[in-house]
Formats: sequence, C-alpha cells, structure tokens
Amino acid sequence: MFLKNVLLGVLLANGMVLASSAQAQESALSYDQYLSGLKQQAVEQGIAQGTIDSVFNQIKLFKKAVVNEPAANGPNNLDTYLPKRVSEPLVEQARSLYRDNKALFDRLGKEYGVQPRFVLAYWGIASAFDASDYPALTVIASNAYHGDQGAPSDTKANGAFLAALKLMERDQLSFDSLKSDSTGLMGYPHFSPSQLAKYGKDGNGDGKVDIWHDLADAFATTANYLKQLGWNYHGTWGRQVKAPKELPQDLVGLEVHKGFDQWQALGVRRFNGSDLPSRKDMQVSLIMPDGRGGRSYLVYDNYRTLRKTQGSDHLTLAVTYLSERIKYPAIK
Repeated sequence: MFLKNVLLGVLLANGMVLASSAQAQESALSYDQYLSGLKQQAVEQGIAQGTIDSVFNQIKLFKKAVVNEPAANGPNNLDTYLPKRVSEPLVEQARSLYRDNKALFDRLGKEYGVQPRFVLAYWGIASAFDASDYPALTVIASNAYHGDQGAPSDTKANGAFLAALKLMERDQLSFDSLKSDSTGLMGYPHFSPSQLAKYGKDGNGDGKVDIWHDLADAFATTANYLKQLGWNYHGTWGRQVKAPKELPQDLVGLEVHKGFDQWQALGVRRFNGSDLPSRKDMQVSLIMPDGRGGRSYLVYDNYRTLRKTQGSDHLTLAVTYLSERIKYPAIK
C-alpha cells in the first residue's frame, strides 16, 4: 500500500508538471505576436504610423541576442586584470586614433570640457573602438522578447526599443543607419538609444549626430555625456598611492572624503614614497578594489564621474589606466 501511494504521488506530480508546462506554452507569445504588442505600445507612445509600418516590416528575430547572461566572475586582481583588459594593441589603437585626429579632438575637448585622452579611453574600454554593425531595432526587439519570454510588458528592454523609434523619428534616421552591438548598444561610445537621445551632439556642424562613422560627432557626444555627469576639464582622475597596512578599513571607499594633508597624516604617500600634493582645495577618497593586500588609489571627483558610467572600480580603473597610456609618452 505504501509503494502504491508513492507511485500514485509521483504520477500526480508528473501530471501537474506536464499541465504546468502546457499552460506555459499556451501563454507564451510567438515573436510575431510579441512584435504586435510592441507595435501597439509604439502607437500609444505617439510614433507615426508610417514609421511603425516601415520599421516593423524589417525586424527579424536576431539569433545572437544577448540577454540575462550570468554575471562574469570578477577579475582576480588589478595586477593581472589591467594589462589584460588594456592590451598593448588597444593602447596603440587609441594612440594612433588620437595622433591621426589630434587637432580635431583637442578642439572639441576644449569646446566640451573633457580632455581627449579620457574620451578615447572611454571608447576603448566600452567598445574597443568598434562601432558595431547589427541592426539595432532587430537586436533590441529580440533582446526584449527573449528577456521577457514573450510577455508584452513595458520593460526596460521595451523602453529601449521605443526610445530607438523616437530617436529615428526625431533625427530622421533610417532603419539601416541605426546599428548596434549584440546587446543593443550603439556607436563608438556604445550608448543606449535613450543616452544618444539625451546626450547626442553634432560635432562637425552638418546638422546630424552620427556616432557610428563620424568621429567628431562621437567625440562631442561622449564628451557631452561626461561633462553633464560632472567632469572637470582642469582636473584629473587620481593617482596610485601607498597606504599603511594598519589604516582602518572604515576610511576606505568613495563615501569618505579627506584633504591631502589628512591622508598624509594617516600615513598615505605617493606610490614612489614621497609626500602627497600640498594643495588644500580638494577632498579625495582612498579606494582598495582588491582589498588591503592589493593596490591603493587616491581618487578625485573625475573618478567619481567615470565610476557612474562603469559597472565596477576595476572597469573604471581600466579607463583611467588607458588614459594614462594615451598621455605618456606625449603625442605631438
């Protein structure tokens, strides 16, 4: 009797699983049905019917869509991470791009208030100077579909799609001109549609914003983005330092602000062991991304600005490290 009850329980459980699976299949939408839901949202957002008809006739299911990827393991430490993330070929590519366009980038850097080396370093870490060539609307719609498993809800991915449609209408962009990488990020800075709509700038005065092919537009847009986030043209990002091992850990982190003289009194020194700068007009923070046994940095307000754009201190320091490699040796 006991075995009979167990078998009956197993059969019932399997039946419930099969029924649940069948219900899920019935409730899931096909890609065409999902696009119909997006189309209705576009209508409700005020997108012109002509734009809707033109765009949706060209959207396919993108097989390389990247959604819900498991988070990659963090880097072991900065000593191994930085040389790998900022490779010598990447450094040379950044320096060559600056060398070939120095007059243009220097002019735009002053105009928008961001030093060229930081714009180029941002590109290098964001996109490796690859503007990408996938149809953005197809990619974004496919990401939304796969990410939501067919649910036509107003998710972040759906919002990116609608933002791209509005951007197309506003700037009179064609379907084919709107390109992205496999995650839906666009141009040299790898911006989302909403970022491009908010920060896009015409760097060459032709009345268009082309961050895919026009270096002036891509530079102006990226510099404007950093400037709006708080970048200071007359400042830099920070410096690597040496900190005493006995320094209390509650003093480490971006939330702690102290003057150079205060850090000096706590035993922090330049990396070469000499005294910290004597200036009194700055409040800076000490960070140790790899913990007490790893590298230490005093970072400034521009670092805080860059940190807003990156997912970690390791990525932010990759940007700053590339910026230093662009700066030294000086490009004439």
